[in-house]
Amino acid sequence: MQLAELNVGRLRGTTDDPIVAEFMENLDRINGLGKRMPGFVWMMEGAAGAGNTEAKIDGDPRYVPNLTVWETAAQLETFVFKTLHAKFMERRAEWFEALETMHFVMWWVPDGHKPTLAEALAKLAQLQSNGETPAAFGWDYLRANPQPPA
Repeated sequence: MQLAELNVGRLRGTTDDPIVAEFMENLDRINGLGKRMPGFVWMMEGAAGAGNTEAKIDGDPRYVPNLTVWETAAQLETFVFKTLHAKFMERRAEWFEALETMHFVMWWVPDGHKPTLAEALAKLAQLQSNGETPAAFGWDYLRANPQPPA
């Protein structure tokens, strides 16, 4: 089993708005770093090649989904919290609105599975409705249960 994750943000402006320019200018850099990390398996990408700022959620072009798959929880955690990615994550309020609902979910997938955005959004809805379960969870659950269920 491998670990899938979806993180959804809503930009404070459209992708060509100067308010999000620094984020957009560094998107390829941060995604490229992730792709070179040990344990990286797959990333949903758009036509531009690094990330998917073209995907529309609820018809809103300001939503930016990030959907990836990793070999292990520890490898994802290293990328998220112990690389340059963490510096940009600390600055997310500059570029992203604060969302009122949960916007991040993880779940285990069979090796080689590439989840669709629809599948990932269903997992997010499951987490929002049911809280953390083995089928859809956040960091607290994952840290307490770092291995996929047997």
